[in-house]
Amino acid sequence: MTPHEPDARPLLLGGPPLGLRLIVLAILSLGLMVADHRQNHLAVIRDWLSAVVYPVQWAVQAPLVVWNSARDSLASRARIESDNVRLAADNLVLRLKQMRYDSLEQENQRLRAARESSSRVVQRTLVAEIVRVDLDPFRQRVLVDKGSRDGVFRSQAALDANGIFGQVTRVGPLSAEVILISDPEHAIPVQVNRTGARTIALGTGRSGQLSLPYLPQNSDVVAGDLLVSSGLGGVYPPGYLVGRITTVGRDPSQPLLAVAAEPLAGLDRDPEILLVWFDSTVVEPEPTPAAKPASTPGDATGGD
Repeated sequence: MTPHEPDARPLLLGGPPLGLRLIVLAILSLGLMVADHRQNHLAVIRDWLSAVVYPVQWAVQAPLVVWNSARDSLASRARIESDNVRLAADNLVLRLKQMRYDSLEQENQRLRAARESSSRVVQRTLVAEIVRVDLDPFRQRVLVDKGSRDGVFRSQAALDANGIFGQVTRVGPLSAEVILISDPEHAIPVQVNRTGARTIALGTGRSGQLSLPYLPQNSDVVAGDLLVSSGLGGVYPPGYLVGRITTVGRDPSQPLLAVAAEPLAGLDRDPEILLVWFDSTVVEPEPTPAAKPASTPGDATGGD
């Protein structure tokens, strides 16, 4: 072989054998592990290596962390929106139930007050629900869900917790028509509670106004006086509230006063009324026995 010809032998054959290098590396690794385990010489090196490798680890894990964070955020947002929708629906249902409970509580209070206010002279009561209101502005009438099958009769009194509501005008088997005291065709005998003056209250066609057109100029009435039923006419017993006087017009050129009053009953608010059977028995006062005439001396002696 000349000095200018390349060496055709493989380079690996010029170094130590592979098995020897493997054995050397294994012995070196075992030695390092034993030294680190017993004397902890490599802790500082590991700390430095971890500090150097941390940016690489963070860069590798960053996309996965961002993806998981975005996925959790979207899932949380969707879950929160779903919970908000469900809670809003539950809140609406609870509010509707609360409104119904409040309505039932108010209804019970009204019915209890009506029964208590009319318990002294009432033989029987019947709660009737208003199912239809007459839309004619000149007719103040309602239809209730009780009729002749329930014992309702014509000219029966209807009340609420605040006063006289009206009376029954027509009766069917399952329903009845009630004319309100504010109807233009209705008249109710009343009495001024403060003075005892009796008159008649007429309906005006407006649910919030009554008219008292038959009071003379010298009548002692003022705004604020209460009107109660006088008991005349046979429909309403005496002493039940009817209304309150609102205005008193005095015109010297007219013989009568112009007096207006407002009904106390909730004519345009009550969802139900109370049909009542009053005790119509009237106890007549016993006549005072006439004084026996004194006997004369002649009677006592039987003189002739």
